Amino acid sequence: MSNQSKQNEALVTHIYTADPSAHVFEGKIYIYPSHDLEHDGESFDDGSQYAMEDYHVFSMENESAPVVDHGEVLHVKDIPWASQQMWAPDAAYKNGKYYLVYPAKDHDGIFRIGIATSDNPAGPFKPEENYIPGSYSIDPAVLIDDDNKAYCYIGGLWGGQLEQWQTGSHNPEGKEPAPDQPAYGPRIAEFSEDMLTFKEDPKEISIVDSDGNPILAGDEDRRFFEGAWVHKYEGRYYLSYSTGTTHKIVYAVGDNPYGPFEFKGTILNPVIGWTTHHSIVQFNDKWYLFYHDASLSNGINHQRSIKFTEITYDESGNIQTIEPYENK
Repeated sequence: MSNQSKQNEALVTHIYTADPSAHVFEGKIYIYPSHDLEHDGESFDDGSQYAMEDYHVFSMENESAPVVDHGEVLHVKDIPWASQQMWAPDAAYKNGKYYLVYPAKDHDGIFRIGIATSDNPAGPFKPEENYIPGSYSIDPAVLIDDDNKAYCYIGGLWGGQLEQWQTGSHNPEGKEPAPDQPAYGPRIAEFSEDMLTFKEDPKEISIVDSDGNPILAGDEDRRFFEGAWVHKYEGRYYLSYSTGTTHKIVYAVGDNPYGPFEFKGTILNPVIGWTTHHSIVQFNDKWYLFYHDASLSNGINHQRSIKFTEITYDESGNIQTIEPYENK
C-alpha cells in the first residue's frame, strides 16, 4: 500500500493512540504516541478526560509496511514520582541508549517531565526514580542537534499548566496573558550530557511576525498553545506547534534552537476532534507529518488515532499546507 493510499487511514486500530512522535532508528520508523483508554466521561478544559496511563511503541519497516505494536513499554504504576496522566511523550537516541521523555503529574498534581531508558528503540523502558529537576508542563520534544547537543522543548496551556509557571515557580492561580499582550511561548532547556537533567532553567522562546513583533495571545490562529516540535531543514530550525482553540498545526522558522522564530504559516488544517498534535520526520529522502484525529471513534475527542502523510517544501523552504481529508 502506498503512502498516498494510507492518507486518512488510522495506522493503529486495535487501541486508540494520539500525539505521535516519530523517529528513524536503526533504519525503521518508530512511533512513540500516547495511549487513549476508552471511556464515556465528559470533557473538561484541564484535559482530565484523557485517560492515559501507559505507553506502547510502534514501528514500520518503511512507509507502506504494516505497523508493529511492540506492546506496553512503560506504565505509570512503575514510576515512583508519577501519579497519573501519561500524556504525549518523545524519544531520542544518545550515548548508545534510547531515552523516552514523557510528562506526568507528580503526587501534588503538578506536571513534570520524566526520563526512562532502554537499549532497544522498542523498549521496554526503565524509568528514573525522580523527574527532571526544574521541569514542568507537558509535551516534551527532543532535538539532537548536528553538534550532538540535546535540547528539550516543553509547554502547553490550560491542562498543560504552562501559565502557572510564569514567575519561575509554580503558581496554581497563574493566568493566560491578556489578548493584546505577547502570547506565552514554549520553553527550551539543554540536556546535560547524560540526558537525565537540564543544564539550565527552561527559557521562553519568542515567536514573532514578519516585522519582528511578538505574536499576541489574542491571535489564536498563530499563537502557541501546545505540542512544540523542532526539526531542521536545509540548516534552519523549524518550530511547529498546535494553536489549540483554532485546531491548526502551524510553524515558524529560526536560525538558532533558542529562537527567535518567525511565524511562517499553517502545516495542517483542522482535523476531526478538538486536539491536534504532531511530529515531522525525514525517511528515505521524503518528509512526513505524523498526526492524529478522532475519525476512528466518530469524533470522540479522547479516543484518537495516529495517521501520517507526506509534506512538501517549496523552493524557499516553506511547508505547503495540508488539507487533511482532501484525498478521501
